Amino acid sequence: MMEEQYISKLHPVVDYGAGVFLLIIAILTILGNSAVLATAVKRSSLLKSPELLTVNLAVADIGMAISMYPLAIASAWNHAWLGGDASCIYYALMGFLFGVCSMMTLCAMAVIRFLVTNSSKSNSNKISKNTVHILITFIWLYSLLWAILPLVGWGYYGPEPFGISCTIAWSKFHSSSNGFSFILSMFLLCTVLPALTIVACYLGIAWKVHKAYQEIQNINRIPHAAKLEKKLTLMAVLISVGFLSAWTPYAAASFWSIFNSSDSLQPIVTLLPCLFAKSSTAYNPFIYYIFSKTFRHEIKQLQCCWGWRVHFFSADNSAENSVSMMWSGRDNIRLSPTAKVESQEAARH
Repeated sequence: MMEEQYISKLHPVVDYGAGVFLLIIAILTILGNSAVLATAVKRSSLLKSPELLTVNLAVADIGMAISMYPLAIASAWNHAWLGGDASCIYYALMGFLFGVCSMMTLCAMAVIRFLVTNSSKSNSNKISKNTVHILITFIWLYSLLWAILPLVGWGYYGPEPFGISCTIAWSKFHSSSNGFSFILSMFLLCTVLPALTIVACYLGIAWKVHKAYQEIQNINRIPHAAKLEKKLTLMAVLISVGFLSAWTPYAAASFWSIFNSSDSLQPIVTLLPCLFAKSSTAYNPFIYYIFSKTFRHEIKQLQCCWGWRVHFFSADNSAENSVSMMWSGRDNIRLSPTAKVESQEAARH
């Protein structure tokens, strides 16, 4: 007999709608981020080292969609969680793993973007691919460590209040010293500090861009490098803001359950933030498409036919002159007279 905690507390129509929503998100996530990865593979010889972090973000998004969403969709349409405790722990672990990986990747992007923006061109080129590979390895190991800690006795995984999803057992915050220490540590080291770092880095970049534009406006034209820097920074900010915005309602609902009974919120109120958070895996490719000429150009070359066969075109080095699919930080704002002359000459060519 199925445990009551795994039976949906939602109306069957709501369950069906949640399943349809997740199916749409899963399709958009897999197709969009597969296009990002295909473009990255095609442009592998042109990729700058910081761009590998965006590839890593796409891998995390696809991983979440493939490993989690089919089980969530099937459970929603079944009106009860499938697989019991084993699948619940698996689902929560995958969600925690990919969620922390995405957050730490965004944090690393912000830090590198800040360092590149505030460095000379020669220093920005010192961020090698080996350095980024090491950073990505650290991100995955860090995420995996936090994900397996509840399996070895520190913290807990459990079902969501609405019954057809699983996550960290937030309700254990008060009932267990073990749960208290885990949730507090996780909240600080995997959420608060990365989020504050992201905000601080982009505020620093915004101040640098603002000061640069103030000086640039003393001349009659805005250098190409400054325009590029502004667009790259805006794209990076939108990706981070989108992720944080998608997960903030879920974090708020989770922390409400820490200090209040899980029955104090209607099941539908706990479902909506969960669905909104899962949508974070789908929209990054749309941001790339809007801001990147290179990405749009590559997407137009993907000829879909029966079986979703993909044809690629030969690499065109002129793509380097467009805004990259990701940010390389190669053309940061430089305020010296020599740099201004270089920017104006580049614009004329």
